[in-house]
Amino acid sequence: MKKAFVFWVEDYFYNPSIPQKLLSFLLLPLSWIYCFAMFIRFKTKKIVDLDIDIISVGNLSVGGSGKTPLVSALALRYEDVAIVLRGYGRKSRGLLVVKNRNEIVCEVSQSGDEAMVYAHKVPHAIVIVSEDRIAGILKAKEMGVKIVFLDDAYSKHDIKKLDFLIEVKSKNNSCLPSGAFRERLWSSKRAQILRDGIDFKRVVELKNKSDKMSLLTAIARPARLNQFLPDVVSKNYFEDHHSFVRSELTDILERDGSDSLLVTYKDFVKVEFFNLPLSILDLHMEVDEHVFESINIYREQNSAKEN
Repeated sequence: MKKAFVFWVEDYFYNPSIPQKLLSFLLLPLSWIYCFAMFIRFKTKKIVDLDIDIISVGNLSVGGSGKTPLVSALALRYEDVAIVLRGYGRKSRGLLVVKNRNEIVCEVSQSGDEAMVYAHKVPHAIVIVSEDRIAGILKAKEMGVKIVFLDDAYSKHDIKKLDFLIEVKSKNNSCLPSGAFRERLWSSKRAQILRDGIDFKRVVELKNKSDKMSLLTAIARPARLNQFLPDVVSKNYFEDHHSFVRSELTDILERDGSDSLLVTYKDFVKVEFFNLPLSILDLHMEVDEHVFESINIYREQNSAKEN
């Protein structure tokens, strides 16, 4: 039931049927109210300077846009770095250090899948999950980092930071619940828009390929994978952040007679301990140098103010 509802919502936002378009139109008054409330929230926030370089990577709409591989690509460039995120889908609550400078110190069920991807992909970074981003940043600062990357924190208007927003194209630019947009790019809010194919490029490497693979994935808007997929026996979609059980995987392997399950890295960190044959669609970003230049300019300006 939950799975069907999640996929219905994704279609409603990004590939609506005629009845869904009608529903979207009927919900427009609620969207106007919601968007106005978000504007008031933005205007009433007071910015706090936490005295550390903070870079946020987000998007305005619900659903996946590639934040995790982009943050990973950016964070890999810097030393004394931390990544702070909410940790959506985790079974823990509050502030949790997922990885210190030397080792991963919790399981994926406690960290959430995205945080565990960071722990693997950016081995020198401290990774912290916290619903309270300010608390997470202060913990990272206490641990001696010099720069913090925030995953999905555009809406944290009370934090002084450099905001990057990944452009997500949609046929419906309305706010929730009529459309997919959680917030607007407010005219008085400075943010740099990053566009796929211009500011960054997605590169996918197929690892441990087998002759017969079945796709298994639990990411938002899984049709995004189609352009990168090799031939597969079947496509098996689960709702975003789904926690797999071993029988779900073995059932697919047995049904399809496949040699391996093809997964994204976000899925891999949740299923690797099942010791089943896995192939990986490993996505990473090639980021244009001007993005790093923007970060370096921001850091230089912060340093100049301190002096």
